[in-house]
Amino acid sequence: MKYDIIVIGGGSAGLMASVAASENGARVLLVDKGNKLGRKLGISGGGRCNVTNAKEIDELIKYIPGNGRFLYSALANFSNLDIMRFFEDMGIALKEEDNGRMFPVSDKAKTVVDALVSRVRAQGVEIRVNSPVAEVLYEDGAVAGVRLRSGERLRSKAVIIAVGGKSVPQTGSEGDGYPWAEQAGHTITELYPTEVPLTSPEAFIQSKELQGLSLRDVTLTVWNPKGKKLIMHEGDMLFTHFGISGPAALRCSQYVVKALKKFPVTSVQLTIDLLPDRSTDDVYRETLQLAEQESRKAVKNVLKGYVPERLIPLLLQKSGISGDITYDHIPKQQWMELARLIKAFPVAIHGTLSIKEAFVTGGGVNLKEIHPQTMESKMMPGLYFCGEVLDIHGYTGGYNITAAFTTGHAAGRSAAEAVQVLV
Repeated sequence: MKYDIIVIGGGSAGLMASVAASENGARVLLVDKGNKLGRKLGISGGGRCNVTNAKEIDELIKYIPGNGRFLYSALANFSNLDIMRFFEDMGIALKEEDNGRMFPVSDKAKTVVDALVSRVRAQGVEIRVNSPVAEVLYEDGAVAGVRLRSGERLRSKAVIIAVGGKSVPQTGSEGDGYPWAEQAGHTITELYPTEVPLTSPEAFIQSKELQGLSLRDVTLTVWNPKGKKLIMHEGDMLFTHFGISGPAALRCSQYVVKALKKFPVTSVQLTIDLLPDRSTDDVYRETLQLAEQESRKAVKNVLKGYVPERLIPLLLQKSGISGDITYDHIPKQQWMELARLIKAFPVAIHGTLSIKEAFVTGGGVNLKEIHPQTMESKMMPGLYFCGEVLDIHGYTGGYNITAAFTTGHAAGRSAAEAVQVLV
């Protein structure tokens, strides 16, 4: 069977590539090894599907620290605003939440997945599920099609690889695309987990005394072994039985990974600012005033409304203060240390969960070998890449899906235009 374009992978990027390619007149086959399309899309945004982010392009790029600048060309042709219009034109009403995150009003990812798959079908794209690809076929220095694991060979003028990275493998992302890229002459930059929970050897983590404690609107800072600030993120976090998780911790993860690779150390320090809107002096003065106002109360009880209760024993212990003393017996030097700890509570971080447990894969097909306007390979005519298989990664919050949709659209449109020229 001969097609203009074969798209491998039915996730966000592959579905959008199929839409753009068929819209531009190409005869498209979409193949996926699973039994269902849009699996990762269906669990994104906590099952609500954060379809994009409404930030201005320059600001949006800042939230894609993994080579986000590469996306300028693709976003110029199909931006986050275009993504919003795309879904709204299909009857999916969107709403904006905190930090520009865009969700369907239905709060159901299924709404988005069903609409996208229906659009693909309506445009005449042939879909084959349960059809794992064994290899991409290359002949005479150009793409020739694919061979399925069943042995069937499918001919095409172009192939778009949209199989994702190695994160969340239960959705089908198992790194299938990297060897196909290497066979075409591409290099794969080192893969590593990003947007992934952090692990810690601290005794208070191992004892699980803080497990389940959620902190809101705190600031996390990652420091290198020389005491230099690597990154700072404000948001929510969660203590777990193995370390810390939550949005702020996930955003710090790639910096932890890179620091542990760069320096000969077993752990890096992360500090938690429990009260980002106050200075250390403010904290010292306010807590002292609280103790003075309730001078007969034990300080461990005075602090209850000021900092999370479950943290108080640890804060006092690290400060060298007995929780049972009252205002008259407060040692000023140790109380200042308490204020410092409230502003910079240290947690040793010795790693992250695995790439399989990460939300996003860092690394991938080297972008120096990809045309940013078209997503076509510079090494192999007719070969295109889009989505997480590329060395692009952003924070959670609609940024990675934006990268998937815009690169998918660029690949689909460009491949369709190129094959029309070949006719």
